[in-house]
Amino acid sequence: MAQRTALFFSGGKDSCFALHRLQQQKIDVVCLMTTVWKDKDETVAHGEKLERINGQAKRLGIPVQFIPVTFETYTEDVVKALSQLKAAYRLRGVAFGDIYLEGHREWGEQVAKDNGLTPYYPLWTDEEGAVRLLKEFVASGFKAEVIRVDESKLPKSWVGRLLDASFIDDIQHKDVCPMGESGEYHTFVYDGPIFRK
Repeated sequence: MAQRTALFFSGGKDSCFALHRLQQQKIDVVCLMTTVWKDKDETVAHGEKLERINGQAKRLGIPVQFIPVTFETYTEDVVKALSQLKAAYRLRGVAFGDIYLEGHREWGEQVAKDNGLTPYYPLWTDEEGAVRLLKEFVASGFKAEVIRVDESKLPKSWVGRLLDASFIDDIQHKDVCPMGESGEYHTFVYDGPIFRK
């Protein structure tokens, strides 16, 4: 394997599927990065408890680094932390689970550039490719459940649903991104081909 890389990791389907793709491409993910609010014991991305992310990292066999941030200094906090991780893990790259939002990619590429790292976007596609990604995720053997929804876009009753064939069918009848790229729903992955245990 080459290109020692850190992966922005939320514990959800995008970051887990990104890890799977990176491993298939023989890119060596040596650490996970999870941003957490400085004043809360939960992740920025999904409001997830840190012990759940720790549990995933242990089953993956990859160390996770929690990056404390504030809303006002988010980018500055991330750039500084990434600089420290670059030295500690001898990083050459940094990877993201973004799918098609250009603004997110521009931000990540700038963060990578600020630290002299190669950016990786293993899931990157166009908006029409999102349903194909969701189908691939499920077909690859991942097990995930919905842990949060934007109630203005999806029913609250969807919390707790598993990502399966029924979910894929139902979400294609909603006016949302099938992968929830704009925060329509968030997931927690509890099994799949990336886990060692």
